[in-house]
This record gives sequence, structure tokens and C-alpha cells, in this order.
Amino acid sequence: MRHSRGSVVASAPSGVPTGAGGGLLPARDLAAAWFLVVLISVPAWVLTVGQARDMGVEPGTMGMALPLFLLLWVTMMAAMMLPSMAPVAITWVRGIGRQSSGWARTGRTVAFIAGYLLVWTAFGLLAYAALALTGHLVDDHPAAGRWIGSVAFALAGLYQLGPLKYVCLRHCRDPLGHLVRYSGFRGPLRDLRVGLHHGAYCVGCCAGLMVVLVPLGVMNVAAMAGLAVVIFLEKLSPWGVLLGRVVGVAFLVLAVLAPFQDWLLPGLRDSMPTMGDM
Repeated sequence: MRHSRGSVVASAPSGVPTGAGGGLLPARDLAAAWFLVVLISVPAWVLTVGQARDMGVEPGTMGMALPLFLLLWVTMMAAMMLPSMAPVAITWVRGIGRQSSGWARTGRTVAFIAGYLLVWTAFGLLAYAALALTGHLVDDHPAAGRWIGSVAFALAGLYQLGPLKYVCLRHCRDPLGHLVRYSGFRGPLRDLRVGLHHGAYCVGCCAGLMVVLVPLGVMNVAAMAGLAVVIFLEKLSPWGVLLGRVVGVAFLVLAVLAPFQDWLLPGLRDSMPTMGDM
């Protein structure tokens, strides 16, 4: 790796995650960066789990106004996503932050994370609209919940197996080439811009996984934890690409089963009649 004017130049074998530390950082800096991520993500998980217990799993937006929903959504995303994107943040701050130290470096990391979460906030607007729409549909036509769930699983599975997913996943698994490009960003908002750019790729990588929160329930803690593990392994495990395809196939199987298995649809089930009532 060669540094010039605060930029990063690095190479790594194709298809191998390069942001996980892997000799790119001294142990002390790596530990400090991971400590910052834990400091953010652990309280986010505590808040998310506490709120989920109070609200339960219900269809639609559960009566939440948009500002409250976005606040909870960003907290959820911080809990679910930060561990998997931490290596990129660590590499970025180390690569171009040689002129910064102490609180200045921490501030740049926070700016990167803020840009990242801003993209997920924008995606939260789409999530809110989708949940509001499906909530109204199942209120008016309770039996439609099964088919909404089936369509959601099918869309998630097809996205997991589609090309856009793997364009974005390659970025998240091998970010160094993009970090070289980011080193050309200038100005006081450059770290925010990097977070926005990387966040857009992360949304593209994880959008299919987020779709299944419609049938599973947006405040379903077990679903959130399971998706967080999948996201982490997809981005950082050597078998991440294969795992993504296996998850895609599993979603397609669930799409076939969903109309006949109410237990697969906790996020829609409260508004649906039982099979015996139909």
C-alpha cells in the first residue's frame, strides 16, 4: 500500500474481502476503530430491542408517524449495518486521515457514518411508504396478506439472485478500488460524501433483504438479528457470495410456501383470517 497526499493505493485478489483489517491497520488503530463501532451499534441494538418489545410485531407502520418511524429505522440500521461496514470506515479513515489524529479522526469517522446513515434514512422513506400501502391493503382485504407476503419473498429472492445485488456486493466486499477514487474528493464534506456513496452501494446490496421485513415485521427482533448476521457474512465471509445466492433461493421457497403457512407472515398475520376461516 502506498500513500500520497493522503490517498490510498492498494491491491488485493479479486473476490476476497479486503476491508476486514487484513494487515491494513496496526492493531491499536484497528482495536480503537472497532471500539467506536461497538460504542455506536450496541446502544442501537439495546434501543431497538427495547422499542420492539413495547410495540410488538404488527402489520404496516404500526400507527407510527413518519418522523418516529425514521428515527427507529435509522436506529435499526445503525444496529444492523455498522458492524458490516466498519472495515470500510476503518480503511478510509486510516488511508486519508494521516494528517488527522485524536478527535479530528473521530470526527471524520462520524461524518462518514452520518453520510452512510443518511442514505438509509432516504431508503426508510420508501420502506415507510411500502409498509403503509401493505398495511392499508391487508386492513381492507385481510386475505391479501398471504399474497403480499408471497410477492415480498419472491421479489427479495429474485433481487438476491439478480445482477444489481452482486455489483453492489462486490463493492462492499472489495472496497479499496473505490477508496482510491474517494481519495480524490476534496472539501470539508468529503467524508460525508464518501459515506453517502458507500451507503448507496450498501442499500443496493441489502435492499432485497430489507423487503422481507414486510412479511416478517419491521420490528421483529429475530428477523432483524438474522438479517444482520446474513449481511455481515455476505460482506466479510469468503463464502459471502454463495451465501447470498443460497438466501435468494430460500426466499423463493418461502414465496411458494407463504400463502399456506401463516407462521411465515408475522408482519401480516394479525390482519389475516386463519386458513380455517376462509
